[in-house]
Amino acid sequence: MNQVYVSVDIGASSGRLILSSMEEGKLQLQEVHRFANGSTNHHGKCVWDIDHLLTETIKGLAIVKSHGHNSCMVGIDTWAVDYLLLGDDRKRLQEAFSYRDSRTAETMGKVFSKIPQEEIYRKTGIQFLQFNTLYQLYEEEKDKLAQTKQILLIPDYLNYRLTGKAVQEVTNASTTQLFNLQTRTYDEELLKVIGLKPDQFPEIVEPGTFIGKLDPTLFPSYDLPDCDVYTVASHDTASAVVGTPGEGNNWAFLSSGTWSLIGIESAHPIVTEAAFKEAFTNEAGMNKTTRFLKNIIGMWVMQEIRRILPQDYNFARFVVEAKKEKPFQQFVNFNEDRFLNPHNMVAEIQAYCASTNQKIPKTAGELAGCVYSNLAIIYAIAMNKLTELTGQSIESLHIVGGGANNAYLNQLTADVSGKTVYAGPTEATAIGNVLVQMMAAGEVASIEEARRLIRSSFEINKFEPQTLDREKLVKQFKEVTNDEYVN
Repeated sequence: MNQVYVSVDIGASSGRLILSSMEEGKLQLQEVHRFANGSTNHHGKCVWDIDHLLTETIKGLAIVKSHGHNSCMVGIDTWAVDYLLLGDDRKRLQEAFSYRDSRTAETMGKVFSKIPQEEIYRKTGIQFLQFNTLYQLYEEEKDKLAQTKQILLIPDYLNYRLTGKAVQEVTNASTTQLFNLQTRTYDEELLKVIGLKPDQFPEIVEPGTFIGKLDPTLFPSYDLPDCDVYTVASHDTASAVVGTPGEGNNWAFLSSGTWSLIGIESAHPIVTEAAFKEAFTNEAGMNKTTRFLKNIIGMWVMQEIRRILPQDYNFARFVVEAKKEKPFQQFVNFNEDRFLNPHNMVAEIQAYCASTNQKIPKTAGELAGCVYSNLAIIYAIAMNKLTELTGQSIESLHIVGGGANNAYLNQLTADVSGKTVYAGPTEATAIGNVLVQMMAAGEVASIEEARRLIRSSFEINKFEPQTLDREKLVKQFKEVTNDEYVN
């Protein structure tokens, strides 16, 4: 029987377990379990229900066993920056705060008063976002940090609960804005600012590291397979990049989901003054590469519009309605903090347009068209900046993740950027997760072979740019949003 791999892929709104194996030279995926996720209000704080995520992971593994698989490899990826504090008995000291909690709204200035912003970037290469782990930990109660014996990021905590062994996987560790790019360890000066010590974090390891076997005695109510648990690229974006079918060197990736993350794979970090000013980030990738990228708000805006509108729109219908409208009727910088977690996204967009003397979008089609048009412009600007900052020519953009299903946005992006766009696979994160497991098992020899396998196993759609006055559009965007660049 072929080796069986299980990708546990948990995002901010849902999680799933995907069963994978090789069949006739192609990678086969089967979703065996899906569950909801989302932050909840706990005594006025925005937190994650971690026990729910663990329980659903175990349920999914029991389903794998019920499908006749007595053994498997397992890898977990999640979103970044959030964490658990563990005490003497390795029990949680509190719930896991969500990055959307407002407690860090004013924290960056406090940290910058102790260590200059430029110095933080030189050390970590990470974009300054108010929810980075650095600022979250700064806001923790000092006596609670003093009680803390171990700090684990979300996927590392789930791995710990499965195996009883704690490690910290490097792609996720690098997002914390505490990870020193040169030493590839947590930076002691930054830890001192928070009041932490290096020994409060476990060993940092690479993707593809064997952690241990799942301990079935911890979950006596479930009939579980014999599971070998491995680290994968545990930051979901890092897994998505592994699962991107790029070929050669002149391509960029766009992982399109709740967030849009656009960038390139680089052999080394890029921490120039220009990269700092343009708010690009350097995150660890597979094989000690650097994912040099820009964090851009993504389908979160559409998710919130869908939540607010009285009609029950699905995302396919939003596209249908948007195509009825003329694109580029408003210019909106969706990277402004006001769009991160507004009470009412529709009202926020309308207020922005009113304050900038633009046509106010009202219908579902007008709102969706506004979002898609501006995301395409923002993506195009980011690609231009990537070339400026790295000197690397970009000939194509690979869009992966759920957003790759939006053919309308894909075509707009090709049109505004003037680049060929390849869309798919949508399951890039789960695919990247399993490919790291396959490389660890020796079934796939290299990242190049892994990407060839993606190209031969999954449908990739191609979008060629159509005629458009791109320079005029970008100029109008910058003038209206009063931004030389989208920060």
